[in-house]
Amino acid sequence: MPNKLQKFADLETFPNCFAFHFEQLETGFPMKGKWRSYYFKNDRPIILELGCGRGEYTVGLASANASKNYIGVDVKGNRIWTGAKFALDQLLSNVAFIRCRIDTIEQCFAAQEVDEIWITFPDPQPQKPRERKRLTNPLFLKRYQQFLKPNGTVHLKTDSTSFYDYTLEVIASQNLPLFFETNDLYKNCPPQRNELINIKTYYEELFTKRGETIKYVAFGLNTN
Repeated sequence: MPNKLQKFADLETFPNCFAFHFEQLETGFPMKGKWRSYYFKNDRPIILELGCGRGEYTVGLASANASKNYIGVDVKGNRIWTGAKFALDQLLSNVAFIRCRIDTIEQCFAAQEVDEIWITFPDPQPQKPRERKRLTNPLFLKRYQQFLKPNGTVHLKTDSTSFYDYTLEVIASQNLPLFFETNDLYKNCPPQRNELINIKTYYEELFTKRGETIKYVAFGLNTN
């Protein structure tokens, strides 16, 4: 297994990996608005996973559904390396990764360029002073609104009861459409949605082995 420095060097050469840094804020991200035409070269839906970690969910969804395009986003390049390398080895042409901070994600996509957003086992940021860093905080939802299609869906999977409850409170306070929610996904998986339980991230495997229940919420960003 390559060390961290070798992984960073690899990412510079991987054709399915991109990076966005603060110094690019003035010049802009060159892929913004061009994901379908330049990278994927098709008009299929784009599914975004935020905080993708090692990319298990990104590549799992992409492997199971070649009719959609998938992009994993994480600030940790050494984590992204695992998913990116797997995608290249498996010749998955419907996968890409971006190394960037989630608080700059709106710089990477044009209006209505993304069809769905997945947030899988994010840091719940349980301390009250860190509430603004929660990925379902209204500040982040406003960022997502800039590029998610009007009828698009945001999916959240988490082991954290407090983060699950917080997200439901935000949905209600922002008057957003709630499509589905459960505090025990393995017992209440929606019909014909086996990808919700068949594809597991590293953290999901860890939490389920501990006997913790997995929570799931699906909601939209258009106000009712």
